[in-house]
Amino acid sequence: MEKKNIDWANIGFGYMPTDKRYVSNYKNGAWDEGVLTEDATVTISECAGVLQYAQTCFEGLKAYTTKDGRTVTFRPDLNAERMIDTCRRLEMPEFPKERFLEAVDKVVAANAAYVPPYGSGATLYLRPYMFGSSPVIGVKPAEEYQFRLFGTPVGPYFKGGAKPISIRVCDYDRAAPHGTGHIKAGLNYAMSLYAIVDAHEKGFDENMYLDAATRTKVEETGGANFIFITKDGKFVTPKSSSILPSITRRSLEVVAKDYLGLEVEEREVYFDEVKDFAECGLCGTAAVISPVGKINDHGKEICFPAGMEEMGPVTKKLYDTLTGIQMGTVEAPKGWIREIKVG
Repeated sequence: MEKKNIDWANIGFGYMPTDKRYVSNYKNGAWDEGVLTEDATVTISECAGVLQYAQTCFEGLKAYTTKDGRTVTFRPDLNAERMIDTCRRLEMPEFPKERFLEAVDKVVAANAAYVPPYGSGATLYLRPYMFGSSPVIGVKPAEEYQFRLFGTPVGPYFKGGAKPISIRVCDYDRAAPHGTGHIKAGLNYAMSLYAIVDAHEKGFDENMYLDAATRTKVEETGGANFIFITKDGKFVTPKSSSILPSITRRSLEVVAKDYLGLEVEEREVYFDEVKDFAECGLCGTAAVISPVGKINDHGKEICFPAGMEEMGPVTKKLYDTLTGIQMGTVEAPKGWIREIKVG
């Protein structure tokens, strides 16, 4: 498969249209067969449920070229399952897991020329999403929905390597107890936009959200889960019913335990103990791990000595091992890598 003539080393993390995308419509209680189309335009009613009451959800995953030339995706079954959980909470029809995986395979295969070559630092980012498409004026779920999936080549999230970021403790709440923080609903991200723009204007890269009930426990940022490394080498990640179950974080827990031999704790993390950790990072699909160098708590700074200039040593091992699994240089646990036949 001949690749597109793209300067892979210098593309950013943005949208670049590819040749085909997948579309399936839900009507009269059932999904149609779904098609690949060249049309990147969405046409819906002015009164569509997504426009009136934000009935929409999405996922994010990547396709890679491995060292031995295979085209693969990383744990797409977990994305399919998480979207099903989200749809249940938003009163949207579930898109079946096997259909989801088939759509991923089809979009990647149809856009194989856009899957960046191994070693370029770039990947094909995949965005599955669903929205209420039929008119809704009363406050209730839509009756018709559209599931779509497109791909766009993206460069590394960090140019020149993952430099430690600076974050602040946020005065706004990301999610309420018993709310929608545990699902990947578009409305969660809309609510975080004001806070992230404000953080950037004040010189910070991200927000640290605390639990809305007591504001004493660490939850997550606007789009990533936290991981911490203790001074005696334990891997710790916050546990809460309002944290999004990050696929990257769940994978890192396995890497920490089974590959690096670390003790893993998923538990409530109180903000008072953050100063005692040796390393801190944010994890997600886009960057895998973003090392945190500094947390600003209303003028008081918490600095992580192992991560002020570069990734801390344990975080670096976690990052290298997980990306090695994704790129085919480290043996993957069974079922983590899904190979896609192309060309």
